[in-house]
Amino acid sequence: PRESVFMNDRVLIRVEGAVAHVLLNRADKHNGMDFPMLDAMLAAQKKMRRNREVRAIILSGEGASFCSGLDFKTAMSQPMRTLLRATQLLWPFANQFQRWSVGWRKVGVPVIAAMHGNCFGAGLQLALGADIRICRPDAKLSLLEAKWGLVPDMGGIALLRELVPIDVAKELTFTGRVISGQEAHALGLVTHLSEDPLGHAQQLAAEIATRSPDCVAAGKFLLQQAWLVSDYLALRAERLWQRRVIGRANQRISLAREQARSKAGVDGAPQLKPFKPRQL
Repeated sequence: PRESVFMNDRVLIRVEGAVAHVLLNRADKHNGMDFPMLDAMLAAQKKMRRNREVRAIILSGEGASFCSGLDFKTAMSQPMRTLLRATQLLWPFANQFQRWSVGWRKVGVPVIAAMHGNCFGAGLQLALGADIRICRPDAKLSLLEAKWGLVPDMGGIALLRELVPIDVAKELTFTGRVISGQEAHALGLVTHLSEDPLGHAQQLAAEIATRSPDCVAAGKFLLQQAWLVSDYLALRAERLWQRRVIGRANQRISLAREQARSKAGVDGAPQLKPFKPRQL
Protein backbone atom coordinates (compact mmCIF):
# COMPACT_ATOMS: atom_id res chain seq x y z
CA PRO A 1 0.00 0.00 0.00
CA ARG A 2 1.13 3.53 -0.79
CA GLU A 3 -0.12 6.74 0.76
CA SER A 4 1.07 10.32 0.27
CA VAL A 5 0.30 13.15 2.67
CA PHE A 6 1.49 16.73 2.32
CA MET A 7 2.18 18.46 5.64
CA ASN A 8 2.32 21.54 3.39
CA ASP A 9 4.13 22.23 0.11
CA ARG A 10 7.47 22.00 1.95
CA VAL A 11 7.29 18.48 3.43
CA LEU A 12 5.72 15.34 1.98
CA ILE A 13 5.15 12.05 3.80
CA ARG A 14 4.91 9.05 1.50
CA VAL A 15 4.21 5.71 3.16
CA GLU A 16 5.19 2.63 1.14
CA GLY A 17 4.31 -0.53 2.98
CA ALA A 18 6.02 -0.34 6.36
CA VAL A 19 8.41 2.49 5.44
CA ALA A 20 7.56 6.19 5.66
CA HIS A 21 9.52 8.59 3.45
CA VAL A 22 9.66 12.13 4.84
CA LEU A 23 10.71 14.26 1.89
CA LEU A 24 11.89 17.87 1.97
CA ASN A 25 10.11 19.30 -1.05
CA ARG A 26 11.69 22.67 -1.83
CA ALA A 27 14.11 21.62 -4.54
CA ASP A 28 14.32 25.05 -6.18
CA LYS A 29 15.93 26.37 -2.96
CA HIS A 30 18.08 23.27 -2.29
CA ASN A 31 15.52 22.54 0.46
CA GLY A 32 16.51 25.63 2.41
CA MET A 33 14.58 25.67 5.69
CA ASP A 34 12.04 28.43 6.14
CA PHE A 35 9.36 28.72 8.81
CA PRO A 36 6.69 26.77 6.86
CA MET A 37 9.18 23.91 6.45
CA LEU A 38 10.01 24.01 10.16
CA ASP A 39 6.32 23.85 11.06
CA ALA A 40 5.73 21.01 8.60
CA MET A 41 8.66 19.00 9.99
CA LEU A 42 7.28 19.26 13.52
CA ALA A 43 3.86 18.19 12.23
CA ALA A 44 5.47 15.22 10.45
CA GLN A 45 7.16 14.14 13.69
CA LYS A 46 3.85 14.28 15.53
CA LYS A 47 2.13 12.24 12.82
CA MET A 48 4.88 9.61 12.85
CA ARG A 49 4.81 9.30 16.65
CA ARG A 50 1.15 8.30 16.39
CA ASN A 51 1.65 5.80 13.55
CA ARG A 52 2.05 2.30 15.00
CA GLU A 53 2.28 0.49 11.66
CA VAL A 54 5.36 2.16 10.18
CA ARG A 55 8.59 0.25 10.85
CA ALA A 56 11.18 2.80 9.67
CA ILE A 57 11.37 6.40 8.48
CA ILE A 58 13.68 7.71 5.76
CA LEU A 59 14.48 11.42 5.65
CA SER A 60 15.56 12.71 2.25
CA GLY A 61 15.56 15.82 0.11
CA GLU A 62 14.06 16.41 -3.34
CA GLY A 63 16.36 17.72 -6.05
CA ALA A 64 20.07 18.46 -5.82
CA SER A 65 20.47 18.66 -2.03
CA PHE A 66 19.34 17.13 1.23
CA CYS A 67 18.96 20.51 2.97
CA SER A 68 21.13 23.61 2.49
CA GLY A 69 20.27 25.07 5.90
CA LEU A 70 18.22 28.04 7.05
CA ASP A 71 16.98 30.21 4.20
CA PHE A 72 18.42 33.47 5.54
CA LYS A 73 17.18 35.55 2.61
CA THR A 74 13.58 34.59 3.30
CA ALA A 75 14.00 34.98 7.06
CA MET A 76 15.49 38.47 6.72
CA SER A 77 12.69 39.51 4.37
CA GLN A 78 10.21 38.92 7.25
CA PRO A 79 11.91 40.78 10.13
CA MET A 80 8.95 40.88 12.53
CA ARG A 81 8.09 37.22 12.02
CA THR A 82 11.77 36.28 12.43
CA LEU A 83 12.07 38.37 15.59
CA LEU A 84 9.00 36.71 17.06
CA ARG A 85 10.46 33.26 16.36
CA ALA A 86 13.78 34.34 17.88
CA THR A 87 12.07 34.93 21.22
CA GLN A 88 12.03 31.14 21.54
CA LEU A 89 15.66 31.47 22.67
CA LEU A 90 14.15 32.59 25.99
CA TRP A 91 12.15 29.38 26.44
CA PRO A 92 13.38 27.21 29.35
CA PHE A 93 12.75 24.05 27.33
CA ALA A 94 13.46 22.75 23.82
CA ASN A 95 12.15 25.23 21.27
CA GLN A 96 10.76 24.57 17.80
CA PHE A 97 14.14 25.03 16.12
CA GLN A 98 15.73 22.42 18.39
CA ARG A 99 12.83 20.00 17.93
CA TRP A 100 13.47 20.18 14.16
CA SER A 101 16.22 17.61 14.81
CA VAL A 102 15.90 16.16 18.32
CA GLY A 103 12.15 15.61 17.85
CA TRP A 104 12.93 12.54 15.75
CA ARG A 105 14.44 10.87 18.82
CA LYS A 106 10.96 10.62 20.34
CA VAL A 107 9.61 8.59 17.42
CA GLY A 108 9.65 4.88 18.26
CA VAL A 109 11.09 3.65 14.96
CA PRO A 110 14.53 4.00 13.38
CA VAL A 111 14.97 7.22 11.43
CA ILE A 112 17.48 7.02 8.57
CA ALA A 113 18.79 10.14 6.82
CA ALA A 114 19.69 9.70 3.14
CA MET A 115 22.08 12.58 2.50
CA HIS A 116 23.27 14.08 -0.77
CA GLY A 117 24.32 17.45 -2.16
CA ASN A 118 24.43 20.28 0.37
CA CYS A 119 23.86 19.39 4.03
CA PHE A 120 24.52 22.69 5.76
CA GLY A 121 23.57 24.18 9.13
CA ALA A 122 19.98 23.22 9.85
CA GLY A 123 20.28 20.45 7.25
CA LEU A 124 23.23 18.79 8.95
CA GLN A 125 21.56 19.16 12.34
CA LEU A 126 18.40 17.50 10.96
CA ALA A 127 20.52 14.57 9.77
CA LEU A 128 22.20 14.36 13.18
CA GLY A 129 18.73 13.88 14.68
CA ALA A 130 18.33 10.68 12.67
CA ASP A 131 19.43 7.37 14.17
CA ILE A 132 21.51 6.41 11.13
CA ARG A 133 23.01 8.57 8.36
CA ILE A 134 23.79 7.29 4.86
CA CYS A 135 25.66 9.80 2.75
CA ARG A 136 27.04 10.18 -0.75
CA PRO A 137 30.84 10.50 -0.68
CA ASP A 138 30.65 13.76 -2.65
CA ALA A 139 28.03 15.40 -0.43
CA LYS A 140 29.00 18.67 1.27
CA LEU A 141 28.47 19.01 5.03
CA SER A 142 29.01 21.95 7.35
CA LEU A 143 27.97 23.46 10.65
CA LEU A 144 27.75 26.70 8.73
CA GLU A 145 26.54 28.96 11.55
CA ALA A 146 30.02 30.46 12.08
CA LYS A 147 29.64 32.08 8.66
CA TRP A 148 26.82 34.18 10.11
CA GLY A 149 28.51 34.83 13.45
CA LEU A 150 26.26 32.32 15.20
CA VAL A 151 26.54 28.98 16.98
CA PRO A 152 24.63 25.79 16.09
CA ASP A 153 21.33 25.98 17.99
CA MET A 154 19.02 23.47 16.29
CA GLY A 155 19.96 20.49 18.43
CA GLY A 156 23.30 19.90 16.77
CA ILE A 157 25.54 20.26 19.80
CA ALA A 158 23.46 17.87 21.93
CA LEU A 159 23.53 15.35 19.10
CA LEU A 160 27.22 15.71 18.26
CA ARG A 161 28.14 14.49 21.75
CA GLU A 162 27.29 10.92 20.77
CA LEU A 163 29.28 10.98 17.53
CA VAL A 164 32.59 12.83 17.77
CA PRO A 165 35.17 13.91 20.36
CA ILE A 166 34.83 17.45 21.67
CA ASP A 167 37.92 18.68 19.79
CA VAL A 168 36.38 17.61 16.47
CA ALA A 169 33.07 19.26 17.36
CA LYS A 170 34.91 22.44 18.34
CA GLU A 171 36.87 22.60 15.10
CA LEU A 172 33.74 22.13 13.00
CA THR A 173 31.88 24.75 15.05
CA PHE A 174 34.74 27.31 15.11
CA THR A 175 35.50 27.15 11.39
CA GLY A 176 32.20 26.40 9.68
CA ARG A 177 34.37 24.42 7.26
CA VAL A 178 32.66 22.49 4.46
CA ILE A 179 33.71 18.84 4.40
CA SER A 180 32.88 16.00 2.04
CA GLY A 181 30.74 13.01 2.88
CA GLN A 182 33.90 10.92 2.81
CA GLU A 183 35.58 13.20 5.37
CA ALA A 184 32.42 13.17 7.49
CA HIS A 185 32.45 9.37 7.51
CA ALA A 186 36.08 9.32 8.65
CA LEU A 187 35.15 11.67 11.52
CA GLY A 188 32.13 9.58 12.54
CA LEU A 189 29.47 12.10 11.54
CA VAL A 190 27.84 9.68 9.09
CA THR A 191 27.27 5.94 9.43
CA HIS A 192 27.68 4.71 5.85
CA LEU A 193 28.86 6.02 2.50
CA SER A 194 26.84 5.08 -0.57
CA GLU A 195 26.46 6.23 -4.15
CA ASP A 196 22.74 5.54 -3.67
CA PRO A 197 21.86 6.65 -0.13
CA LEU A 198 18.12 6.25 -0.66
CA GLY A 199 18.42 2.71 -1.99
CA HIS A 200 20.81 1.81 0.83
CA ALA A 201 18.38 3.26 3.36
CA GLN A 202 15.52 1.20 1.92
CA GLN A 203 17.57 -2.00 2.20
CA LEU A 204 18.42 -1.22 5.81
CA ALA A 205 14.78 -0.42 6.62
CA ALA A 206 13.75 -3.79 5.16
CA GLU A 207 16.30 -5.57 7.34
CA ILE A 208 15.10 -3.77 10.47
CA ALA A 209 11.51 -4.68 9.63
CA THR A 210 12.34 -8.37 10.20
CA ARG A 211 12.66 -7.63 13.94
CA SER A 212 9.99 -6.97 16.54
CA PRO A 213 8.87 -3.32 16.34
CA ASP A 214 8.74 -3.25 20.14
CA CYS A 215 12.32 -4.45 20.60
CA VAL A 216 13.53 -1.95 17.99
CA ALA A 217 11.70 0.92 19.72
CA ALA A 218 12.94 -0.18 23.14
CA GLY A 219 16.48 -0.50 21.79
CA LYS A 220 16.36 3.02 20.38
CA PHE A 221 15.04 4.60 23.59
CA LEU A 222 17.37 2.51 25.77
CA LEU A 223 20.49 3.57 23.88
CA GLN A 224 19.48 7.21 23.92
CA GLN A 225 18.90 7.12 27.66
CA ALA A 226 21.94 5.04 28.56
CA TRP A 227 24.68 6.33 26.26
CA LEU A 228 26.00 9.33 28.18
CA VAL A 229 25.07 8.50 31.77
CA SER A 230 26.71 6.58 34.62
CA ASP A 231 26.96 2.78 34.65
CA TYR A 232 24.33 2.73 37.38
CA LEU A 233 21.78 4.61 35.28
CA ALA A 234 22.65 2.70 32.10
CA LEU A 235 22.16 -0.67 33.80
CA ARG A 236 18.94 0.57 35.36
CA ALA A 237 17.68 1.60 31.91
CA GLU A 238 18.50 -1.88 30.57
CA ARG A 239 16.35 -3.49 33.26
CA LEU A 240 13.45 -1.10 32.77
CA TRP A 241 13.27 -1.45 28.99
CA GLN A 242 13.69 -5.23 29.10
CA ARG A 243 10.70 -5.42 31.43
CA ARG A 244 8.67 -3.52 28.86
CA VAL A 245 9.26 -6.06 26.07
CA ILE A 246 9.85 -9.45 27.68
CA GLY A 247 6.89 -11.81 27.42
CA ARG A 248 4.82 -9.38 25.35
CA ALA A 249 3.09 -10.32 22.11
CA ASN A 250 5.81 -9.23 19.71
CA GLN A 251 8.52 -10.87 21.77
CA ARG A 252 6.60 -14.14 21.63
CA ILE A 253 6.24 -13.70 17.86
CA SER A 254 10.01 -13.19 17.59
CA LEU A 255 10.56 -16.51 19.34
CA ALA A 256 8.04 -18.23 17.07
CA ARG A 257 9.75 -16.77 14.00
CA GLU A 258 13.16 -18.04 15.07
CA GLN A 259 11.71 -21.48 15.74
CA ALA A 260 10.13 -21.44 12.27
CA ARG A 261 13.45 -20.49 10.68
CA SER A 262 15.24 -23.31 12.51
CA LYS A 263 12.61 -25.82 11.42
CA ALA A 264 12.78 -24.54 7.83
CA GLY A 265 16.22 -26.10 7.51
CA VAL A 266 14.40 -29.42 7.31
CA ASP A 267 10.95 -28.58 6.05
CA GLY A 268 11.56 -25.76 3.56
CA ALA A 269 10.51 -22.10 3.56
CA PRO A 270 9.15 -20.98 6.96
CA GLN A 271 5.70 -19.52 7.52
CA LEU A 272 6.48 -16.43 9.56
CA LYS A 273 3.83 -15.03 11.83
CA PRO A 274 3.34 -11.28 11.28
CA PHE A 275 4.22 -8.86 14.04
CA LYS A 276 1.52 -6.88 15.77
CA PRO A 277 1.54 -3.06 15.64
CA ARG A 278 4.18 -1.38 17.75
CA GLN A 279 3.17 -0.93 21.37
CA LEU A 280 6.01 1.30 22.59
